Amino acid sequence: MFKKILIANRGEIACRVIKTARKMGIATVAVYSDADRNALHVKMADEAVHIGPPPANQSYIVIDKIMDAIRQSGAEAVHPGYGFLSENMKFAEALEREGVIFVGPQSPAIEAMGDKITSKKIAQEAGVSTVPGYMGLIADAEEAARISDQIGYPVMIKASAGGGGKGMRIAWNADEAREGFQSSKNEAASSFGDDRIFIEKFVTQPRHIEIQVLADKHGNAVYLHERECSIQRRNQKVIEEAPSPFLDEATRRAMGEQAVALAKAVGYTSAGTVEFIVDGQKNFYFLEMNTRLQVEHPVTELITGIDLVEQMIRVAAGEPLPFAQSDLKINGWAMESRLYAEDPYRNFLPSIGRLTRYRPPAEVAEADHVVRNDTGVFEGGEISMFYDPMIAKLCTWAPTRQGAIEGMRVALDEFEVEGIGHNLPFLSAVMDHPKFVSGDITTAFIAEEYPDGFQGATLPDDELSRVAAAASAMHRVAEIRRTRISGRLDNHERRVGENWVVFIGSREIPVRIRADRDGATVTVNGRDLRVESGWKPGQSLAHLLVDGRPLVLKVDKIPAGFRLRSRGADLKVHVRRPRTAELARLMPEKLPPDTSRFLLCPMPGLVVKIAVAPGDEVQEGQALATVEAMKMENILRAERKAVVKSVNAAAGQSLKVDDVILEFE
Repeated sequence: MFKKILIANRGEIACRVIKTARKMGIATVAVYSDADRNALHVKMADEAVHIGPPPANQSYIVIDKIMDAIRQSGAEAVHPGYGFLSENMKFAEALEREGVIFVGPQSPAIEAMGDKITSKKIAQEAGVSTVPGYMGLIADAEEAARISDQIGYPVMIKASAGGGGKGMRIAWNADEAREGFQSSKNEAASSFGDDRIFIEKFVTQPRHIEIQVLADKHGNAVYLHERECSIQRRNQKVIEEAPSPFLDEATRRAMGEQAVALAKAVGYTSAGTVEFIVDGQKNFYFLEMNTRLQVEHPVTELITGIDLVEQMIRVAAGEPLPFAQSDLKINGWAMESRLYAEDPYRNFLPSIGRLTRYRPPAEVAEADHVVRNDTGVFEGGEISMFYDPMIAKLCTWAPTRQGAIEGMRVALDEFEVEGIGHNLPFLSAVMDHPKFVSGDITTAFIAEEYPDGFQGATLPDDELSRVAAAASAMHRVAEIRRTRISGRLDNHERRVGENWVVFIGSREIPVRIRADRDGATVTVNGRDLRVESGWKPGQSLAHLLVDGRPLVLKVDKIPAGFRLRSRGADLKVHVRRPRTAELARLMPEKLPPDTSRFLLCPMPGLVVKIAVAPGDEVQEGQALATVEAMKMENILRAERKAVVKSVNAAAGQSLKVDDVILEFE
């Protein structure tokens, strides 16, 4: 077995590999850019080597710099994680020449399967069902439009060397095909150093289901069942689960056997994933094979009990697989929610900044309940604009799907993140969405269920009543503390009183509260709700029992009340005396400023292109500017017909959120 492994990656996956290596008694070497000097993976590793400036194309994906780090550290093997150099044949070949073991497949398999165009051709030759498309090289945007016309819209424009949603666009007409081709090409060159593009038919109403495979160097190969990855936005997965709620055993076996056959056809070793699109009749079509560990691998580990990183290391060291296909059973159900540094209220645009609070739920490993959080950040750390916006993967396991969902609901409510925009509210909303709960999902779920973007969750009346009861009980505790500090009365509880009005948004809920030693009884809409909690003023998380059911609230103090967050809802809750409530109704509402004459930068990023000039008349939907953030190009479009008065930004300029790019007349 190896004595020292270098991890050619960063963030949560580097931390994940370090944990398994430590368990196996293997020393680890981290690599880091200037932006990651104080990163968690650097702190966790036994040693670390600096490799250059923040941009990945000047550090993490520069093969020569990684090779220098290997020589400096004396590492015997390299685990590439995912992204960056994980599917780069030239990197695998460089390691082979150096006599260093690549913890992954050999370079011929990477060449065959890592390239999406080549892998499609091999799959077709092997008799695997594939999506119709054009596998040849495409010269320019006009040729992309012609090919798309021939295939028939909608089409998917994809980077050949792509992954993680980078370099992917859906086009519904020729103009979108031209535009998507250029953006995909730019993203592919920036993220992977390879700008080749191919086009295939986009299957509408599809499910994205993938098969995890594992193969050793002795001819053994198995599949570790499937993962459902249909909840996606911008072609990047957000929530995954294992197994799929859609597949039956016969389809699962057919997909698994086909995936293993494909792996064997290219002499594959190590962990890999064969991705399929599955339609409503359970017909499945090969999409691609990822010759690396997947982001969502923890859900497979949770239902099989197998450490995939450990098996990758053992396979790389020449050990045979310690199990056969018949040993691999599905145990229970697992969910994974990807925590992204992105603002769901701004169409999921990236967010950067300091994590002023980062407190994940406690990890649990019980016989009937598991909570796992794979992360690469810490409280006080910086989220950089240079890398992928994912900062953690929260996973839950239970014997049933409903149990795993409920575990995820509670874990998301307990997850505290402040200082950046993040998608925790959206993840919570999905966990309560009837379609998701029923398993009736496709890759169009987000687009169909949130066509105007995510505006926050709306709690049902019963849940609002529980929140009102909780808020009034918490306010009573805070008021008693305040009167004790003032020292003005001996009978603090009489001073606080029983009758209050709870304002939740535009709703007014009169309540009456009677306290005893163990909690309080709150009358809400004529119904008595029992509230029990050990919450104290100043605590940012409240665990309560309301009407006999648990309620977890994130708590921030505001004047005369709280900002409470639960189940995807972000609520300003004011608790007022009846007379104060009367006066509050007379207060004028503060209106937001009118920004309709400006194009504002929606996220911190770099201006790639300004597409208009002063005096230009623009139409609704016309591209105005392109801003790059976290390796993704974002095209900003006109919301209405207007005339450009001034241009306040230029290509190459770095902008903050709400910086003015254009002003209209």
